[in-house]
Formats: sequence, structure tokens, C-alpha cells
Amino acid sequence: MAYVVTEACIDVQDRSCMEECPVDCIYPGDRMMYIHPDECVDCGKCMPACPSDAIHWEYKMPADQAAFVEVNAVTVRSNGLFGGGEDADPVADHPLVAQRRPR
Repeated sequence: MAYVVTEACIDVQDRSCMEECPVDCIYPGDRMMYIHPDECVDCGKCMPACPSDAIHWEYKMPADQAAFVEVNAVTVRSNGLFGGGEDADPVADHPLVAQRRPR
């Protein structure tokens, strides 16, 4: 995986990241967005587009957000997401996201 959506996206879902992604590898959940690790081409266009600074490069992930590497991968893979998130319906969030208190 190259880029990862983290906790700062919960209950924000601006979707600016989706507009910038050239391979359409960002998928919506009920409360946050998720990047598909097998589809991301490591271009980095999503990162500056995110108004909440929720996207980080996997290799420079803040320690307190490291769990979100697995959260993104598990969510998209367990829901069978592939082929583009722009037209995808939101999926149930990973339990780590679902249990977070609303902002």
C-alpha cells in the first residue's frame, strides 16, 4: 500500500481525494474513505487534496495512526471492492472506525 486514509477523515468525507486520484482507488465507507492497497499507484495526488490532512504515505505514517494501514486494507478487501470507488456505494466501516465517537 502506498497511501492510507487515517482517523482525521472520520465523519468528514470531503471526497476531494477521489477527484484527484487518477486510478479511482479510493472507496467510501459509512463514516470515512478507504484507499485500496492493490490499486493505489503511489502517485500522491490525493494527499494534498485532502482538506483534513487525513492521508499519509504508509512509510511516513504517524505512529498513532499506524493501525489505519490495516484498517484500509481489511475494509476494501473484505468488502470485495475493486475497479473504482467513484460510483461505489458506501460500505460498512471497519470496527475501529465504527466505534469512534462522532466529532
